[in-house]
Amino acid sequence: MKQMTWPCNSDGHHHFSSLPFFRKPQESPIPAKPSKSHLSFFNSAPKSAPNPPQGSDFSALPYDVLARIAASFALPSLKTASLVCRAWRDALKPLREAMVFLKWGKRFKHGRGGVKANSRKALDSFLKGAARGSTLAMVDAGLIYWEMGKKEEGIAWYRLAAELGDPTGQCNLAICYFQAYPSKTTEAIGWLYQASFAGHVRAQYQLALCLHQGRGVGRSLPEAARWYLRAAEGGYVRAMYNTSLCYLMGEGLVQSHRLARKWMKRAADHGHSKAQFEHGLGLFSEGDMMKAVVYLELATRAGERAAAHVKNVILQQLSASSRDRAMLLADTWRDLPAHPS
Repeated sequence: MKQMTWPCNSDGHHHFSSLPFFRKPQESPIPAKPSKSHLSFFNSAPKSAPNPPQGSDFSALPYDVLARIAASFALPSLKTASLVCRAWRDALKPLREAMVFLKWGKRFKHGRGGVKANSRKALDSFLKGAARGSTLAMVDAGLIYWEMGKKEEGIAWYRLAAELGDPTGQCNLAICYFQAYPSKTTEAIGWLYQASFAGHVRAQYQLALCLHQGRGVGRSLPEAARWYLRAAEGGYVRAMYNTSLCYLMGEGLVQSHRLARKWMKRAADHGHSKAQFEHGLGLFSEGDMMKAVVYLELATRAGERAAAHVKNVILQQLSASSRDRAMLLADTWRDLPAHPS
């Protein structure tokens, strides 16, 4: 996905930027779109539980309704729901089967679990899981199609997952519209709002960027900052960095250097290279040379060239033992885990 940066300062330095979302498309001969054959479960499932016992609201819930409710469930939730009653266990069987195909699809996609990476087999597994009603499999199938350059197929699967209430499908669909169908920007914003209110941190971040720029929605710095903050609190690293900038510059949030520093450090500790550079500069200005060198070294290794010059200036002021200690800390550094989405 071509990286887009919104907005930028007049000095030309881009601060608020979006994450690249898709990898370079790959060629593949496999064609498919959601169809009646792919959605055989929704077409063939009984419309209601057979002979539900009197007075049992749970078991009387129609199979197709239950399947749609549980379409985005992962395996632990499916197992729990299957214990409610026999009718639920029977109704959710296709979705439990879908989890097996989803697991194999991820193995083939990433070359894990003793198998070689094979995108064709991965897609086949995801499609089998999608046919059983799992929106998780639909999203993964959509992503593979998009990576292949088959945008229509990818969007079709994302849209189906989105309509079934899957937040990742909603977010991915919105980003696809931004990329391929600018005329659908307003619809894309609607999907971002749905995913954001469901707690999807990447959607919250993308929505904040749109509100910050005024893309497809009225520009609102306070609302943008609120969504940056929610995504940051949810563990989204770029949102941590942007939240820090909002506090630093007083854009949409009450200016607070203390909170700006807090979120800049969090972003740096989670591996954001620009945050590592800027946090290192802040430590340098406060006289904490040792820690400053560590963060500046990390930023340098991540490609922030300007950090190298400042780091070298500081190193000249440190003893040989302090320099060695700083480099050892950088060598053994481990980023804090970030939100996977």
